[in-house]
Amino acid sequence: MENDDLVEDAGRRMSAAAIADQGHPRGLYVLFMAEMWERFCYYGMRALLTLYLIDILLKGDSQAFLIYGAYTALVYAAPVLGGRIADQILGYRIAVILGGILMAIGEFMILGGTEHWLLIGMGTIIVGNGYFKANISSIVGKLYEDGDPRRDSGFTIFYIGINIGALLATTVCAEVGIKYGYDKGFALAGLGMILGVIFFIAGQNTFRQNAEPPNPEKLHKPYLGPLTQFQTVIVGSLLVIPILYMFIKFNQVVGILLALVALYVIYSLLARGVKEGNVLRDRMIVFIILMFFNIVFWACFEQAGTSLTLFAERNVDRNIMGWEMGAATTQFFNPFFIIVMGSIFSMLWVYLNKIGKNPNIPIKFGIGIILLGMGYLAVQIAPVSEAFLVPLWTLTLLYFLHTTGELFISPIGLSMVTKLVPKDMTGTAMGAWFLSFAGSNYVAGLIATLTGAEGEGGEGEALDAAASLATYSDVYTTMGMVTVGIGVFLLLVSGPLNKMMHGVR
Repeated sequence: MENDDLVEDAGRRMSAAAIADQGHPRGLYVLFMAEMWERFCYYGMRALLTLYLIDILLKGDSQAFLIYGAYTALVYAAPVLGGRIADQILGYRIAVILGGILMAIGEFMILGGTEHWLLIGMGTIIVGNGYFKANISSIVGKLYEDGDPRRDSGFTIFYIGINIGALLATTVCAEVGIKYGYDKGFALAGLGMILGVIFFIAGQNTFRQNAEPPNPEKLHKPYLGPLTQFQTVIVGSLLVIPILYMFIKFNQVVGILLALVALYVIYSLLARGVKEGNVLRDRMIVFIILMFFNIVFWACFEQAGTSLTLFAERNVDRNIMGWEMGAATTQFFNPFFIIVMGSIFSMLWVYLNKIGKNPNIPIKFGIGIILLGMGYLAVQIAPVSEAFLVPLWTLTLLYFLHTTGELFISPIGLSMVTKLVPKDMTGTAMGAWFLSFAGSNYVAGLIATLTGAEGEGGEGEALDAAASLATYSDVYTTMGMVTVGIGVFLLLVSGPLNKMMHGVR
């Protein structure tokens, strides 16, 4: 009997190795390009948003951070509903196309140049992202069969596409926006989204069979009075935009909204798990636990667009051989390091899987959180000039450690969702995963307000620089120590969590 088990295990290993040698499905590279341009759109706008709120709309730091936090939280909460609508009505392909078109429209609305047009553009982008983000990731997961060892590698390659778009956004959009006007940067972001939709439509035949509506015959039949299901979704989506406008404007309610949605999602996941039996129940519990650790990571990581950008503007020497890098452009370090190291990590997971040494998912999450904390502690070792500026290498090291931690968590988390849940609720579960990003972005906005450096000119400028540096240093050191401790705790409990995943790695 033992010999039979050994033979069966060897057979599985040989089969996995044969699949891994086939290369990735063609559809992966179409989705890579579409997601790359969608991220160019999103990160182009995000890179400029805090500075636009402060410089053009004359918001204070704390007010800008809360608007930013509410907007990015709603961006990541929207896939909860967008994933469910794709699962039950639209299918992933139609949902992604609709989402891309709405995001492009939202970017062009911001060109109106007022707070009103910014908020309505944000609302439109949020709805569009809800349809696009979770569902394109779901299509990637459906390109691979259960147990396919290429899945983690495929998601890491997909993640490189995300970060090529982010790199272009934080260099091209950020520099154009700062030097030639914020409207030019936002317009570039909108054009990028149009390119993404074009790539997606042109290559849709490479994945279409995995992305069609669950009941295509019902999609264009009367559903609500004279309206078809498809038309009802369109009308409903447009009606949500003014509601999102109000949520961003009165951003205090966003936290309550997220809490209510989180309770509903957790209940839905647990109810499905209990219904299906002990294995799925345990997997759903682990999924929910890792969602909370995901919030910890991204609440600290997502300082990039808020406090870290203003830290770069006020307390980092950005002069490079006579050229001063824009504060928003410093956000490019993260996608740059993803691109440099992403392919290495992609090959690493495949190699470790072949030799049976691939760490389980909770261990990867723990390591990622520890690296995040070490990044913030890097601020403590930086030398300080007489002008209370730290050298640019401080941010370089911080973003390098953050990015390395991200590679242990983000692509692995996307892959994990498609492994742990039944295929018929992939979109819903992916939406739930992005809900954890929503919570983290809202918390990130609150954390950013702790830096409390509003910035004043004139005679108090040197004193303000000293005070702001001390505040940033204190907040980042606390964040670093707390997150390292949380990461160590997750490593200690990784064994029991891994057992509850019942073979999913």
